[in-house]
Amino acid sequence: MAQHRYLLPEDRIPAHWYNIAADLPSMPPPPLNPGTGQPLGPEALAGIFPMSLIEQEVSTDRYIAIPDPVREIYAMWRPTPMYRALGLEKALGTTCKIFYKYEGVSPAGSHKPNTSVPQAYYNAQAGIKRLTTETGAGQWGSSLSFACNLFDIECKVFMVRVSYDSKPYRRMMMETWGGECVASPSEETNAGRAILAEHPDSPGSLGIAISEAVEQAAMNDDTNYALGSVLNHVLLHQTVVGEEAKEQMEMAGAYPDVVIGCVGGGSNFGGLAFPFLQDKIAGKDIRIVAVEPASCPTLTRGTYGYDFGDTAQTTPLLPMHSLGHDFIPPSIHSGGLRYHGMAPLVSHVVHTGLVEATAHGQVECFAEAVRFARVEGIIPAPEPSHAIRQVVVEVERAREEGVEKTILFNLCGHGHFDMAAYADFLSGNMKDLAVDEGELARATEVLAAMPGIA
Repeated sequence: MAQHRYLLPEDRIPAHWYNIAADLPSMPPPPLNPGTGQPLGPEALAGIFPMSLIEQEVSTDRYIAIPDPVREIYAMWRPTPMYRALGLEKALGTTCKIFYKYEGVSPAGSHKPNTSVPQAYYNAQAGIKRLTTETGAGQWGSSLSFACNLFDIECKVFMVRVSYDSKPYRRMMMETWGGECVASPSEETNAGRAILAEHPDSPGSLGIAISEAVEQAAMNDDTNYALGSVLNHVLLHQTVVGEEAKEQMEMAGAYPDVVIGCVGGGSNFGGLAFPFLQDKIAGKDIRIVAVEPASCPTLTRGTYGYDFGDTAQTTPLLPMHSLGHDFIPPSIHSGGLRYHGMAPLVSHVVHTGLVEATAHGQVECFAEAVRFARVEGIIPAPEPSHAIRQVVVEVERAREEGVEKTILFNLCGHGHFDMAAYADFLSGNMKDLAVDEGELARATEVLAAMPGIA
């Protein structure tokens, strides 16, 4: 019988996170102080992050040791399995080999605890009693609630309104682990009240929710802010995914020709892709593809330059692909991918040509998610359905070229709490939501006044 699963023992949990900054041929531009336009020093972040995370944010060390208490918690679910998608290969009638790293086995059901646990740990070490954050689909909010509970830290989550309404059981997860969840925009912050005054029926966005969370953290000395994607230290923590996958590919006697991940802010993609990007930089012949929703096309249609990470313009100016900090994406089911910007590290490797970017509509992605569920058994979250769609594109391309490829993608979460989205698709009611071109033009117009990147 062909092997389906590739499993590592607990003693193979990575002992270090891999830092892609050590191996990039060129470094991304630095974040800027929006007031002065000058590069931001680490001290500017000290009001909302512990110094240990700030040091990781700016580090160029190739490997950073994972603290033993974090590895002990990782052992609750790591190492995660890698699967050979034999059922999908058969359904597609392909001789290509398809593998996927499955992060849905974590307590929160996604890759997000890979960073929520160390973030809670470092904040606890610094004496912080409360963390605020944002969440889109709820994967990050539930993961941080889980981690904060382990370290006796209060957790306050601002959840994007459209997801708060459509995904109530993710909110229940947060509350079960002791987190507090409110719909964003809310009446609890100046940023939220300003949005509601202008748009009372706002569906919310990650940019708005970030503004609310940062505002509350900045106003309270015992409170810090935790981010589930975008920043360097978040992508760093996620590299345990790719480090394990490299070992598991060796177990399978294979190496990927193509590595694929979905992108919203960039964390799960970077987590799988960066350890393989290290090989590409060293000369390995491998393609790496980032896949985003066509209705929030940050990498494929956004402007590469400086922009705020949040709607209320409270963050530093980040060098990234952006659709504009006050762009409100259509209310697609993939709430975790509805972010106007992209991680600076991911933006940089796309801009410099090391990584490809593409986009797909939600109907075609859900069609592939349903096929995957029927032949592989796992119901994917809406977000990684974009990666599955791109796997099919790669298989079709290989067939046209008459070649056999090995493909690896990250199935970064399960869809057990996304069944309303599946009901929408299975009933025939799901539609592709096009970007409002007028709204996109308005939102990106402000980027012309921002500092550019050569």
